[in-house]
Amino acid sequence: MTGHSHAAPEPASQWTRHLIVGILIPLIVATLAALITLWPGDVPKQPLGDDQERSYGQVSRVVEEECTENDPATGDTPPGKRRCGSATVDIKEGSGRGTTVTVELPQGPGAPTVHSGDKVILVHLSDAPEGSPEYTVVDHQRGNPLIWLVALAAIAIIAFGRWRGLSALAGLALSFALLLLFVVPAILIGEPPLLVAVVGASAIMFAVLYLTHGVNVQTSVAILGTLASLILTGLLGAAFTAFTELTGIGDDQSAFLSTFNSSVDMRGLLLAGIIIGSLGVLDDVTVTQAATVNELARSPLSRMQLYRSATRIGRAHVASAVNTIVLAYAGASLPLLLLITAGNQPLGQLLTSQTIAQEIVRAAVGTIGLVASVPITTALAVLVADRRGIEVDDSSMRDGAY
Repeated sequence: MTGHSHAAPEPASQWTRHLIVGILIPLIVATLAALITLWPGDVPKQPLGDDQERSYGQVSRVVEEECTENDPATGDTPPGKRRCGSATVDIKEGSGRGTTVTVELPQGPGAPTVHSGDKVILVHLSDAPEGSPEYTVVDHQRGNPLIWLVALAAIAIIAFGRWRGLSALAGLALSFALLLLFVVPAILIGEPPLLVAVVGASAIMFAVLYLTHGVNVQTSVAILGTLASLILTGLLGAAFTAFTELTGIGDDQSAFLSTFNSSVDMRGLLLAGIIIGSLGVLDDVTVTQAATVNELARSPLSRMQLYRSATRIGRAHVASAVNTIVLAYAGASLPLLLLITAGNQPLGQLLTSQTIAQEIVRAAVGTIGLVASVPITTALAVLVADRRGIEVDDSSMRDGAY
């Protein structure tokens, strides 16, 4: 009989589902206990050396003049694209509120370009020489444009995703709350950054995935796959940061932070960044794999066929996700890449420098964790897939058709 079909044997899915629940509940309890234990409370604020008073105003007039002095940033005599002159600003909030002041047009790299009607931020120069402007423009006010942009993004998400989109936004807000209220303050007061990142990432993962995708077996499988991949990522990160002897101080910001707050473990902070950075991509891949298996499980495939079919889809997803990771790092490090291209240092020397090496470790470790998430999550999802009532064609299994 070449085309005999029969009902697939009833799977041992009930006990595997109970097993998943038995694993997840202790993990959730442990995460909550660690969250409560490590919760930082009120973190004392420390001045960063910038105690200048800020004011907020609107430019009412700009008077441009011919530049007669050398560029203060470069010392070049030709004015080039410099704008010289003054601006009249009506101060609306802060120091000098209700007054009108005249300021010099900002100069130097990154200086804001102001025009009449612009809303700007000013700093009061308490030690300004007599006869010189007491205020200087340091930046534009961009709160309202950002609010409009975020509102537009939220409307687009809700319009397309409806209730699922709304729950995704709630999950995003919760993620930011945990990062700003737990992860960052706990690291600042000297808690181990890696431990804080693992606990914070676990809390975000449980809350956001269940809130966005519902409390069900499919989401639970995605959570287990994500957690296993995060553990692997953390272990690899710890091993290779030690193996490559990275200190975690690879740029001006990290150097300033280590000076400003010596209690922060900078290598641990690098590992924490790897964990937090990997979480978002891992969530995407594991949820997709769990959903893929759930859909394919309705077809008459054996468990091995189901695993292989879902894995093929996962390979395509990982290939694009890896490219996304690399491009994201490249985009964030574009100024650094420009400096590398413009320099004349040997390539080997550049790639093994502290700054570039830690980015390579970050990307490579995150990629390995991402790749591992596919077989892990797929295997878990296949294990708990409900196959009762599905007809399996024996001939397809004998012929090796997948």
